[in-house]
Amino acid sequence: MALHLIKLCVGADSIDDLREWVAERSLRAIAAGLEPHSVHTTRMVPKRMEELLDGGSLYWVIKGQVQARQKLLGIESFTDGEGISRCRLMLGPEVIETAVQPKRPFQGWRYYTEDDVPRDLMSLGAGTVEMPADLRRELTELGLL
Repeated sequence: MALHLIKLCVGADSIDDLREWVAERSLRAIAAGLEPHSVHTTRMVPKRMEELLDGGSLYWVIKGQVQARQKLLGIESFTDGEGISRCRLMLGPEVIETAVQPKRPFQGWRYYTEDDVPRDLMSLGAGTVEMPADLRRELTELGLL
């Protein structure tokens, strides 16, 4: 069973904002001759790397709700220019929408088990994908999605 990470998506007001950021990072990587993935830098290095890289994803909390995920492709630790240990999370280029799930603010990242993660939006049916995000959010809060 895969293990996942969950993190606040600071600076993004919507999934579209996140997608734009990821697309920009992917284009920069391609221009530099690298793989088209985005990298997110964080302070702490996950100790359970093998479980995370066995099909895990980084779930993004946007505006107080889990709304999207990106596949974890790699994790590497490094020391920055100031001598501080950091961690790079290499993420897949695709931002996958999920069913919304309320989440209170927290610092850093947390492990997220398979039992806790929201389902991908595509798995909820074609009609759900076309539904406006606000309506999906309300129906989820009412327990109807």
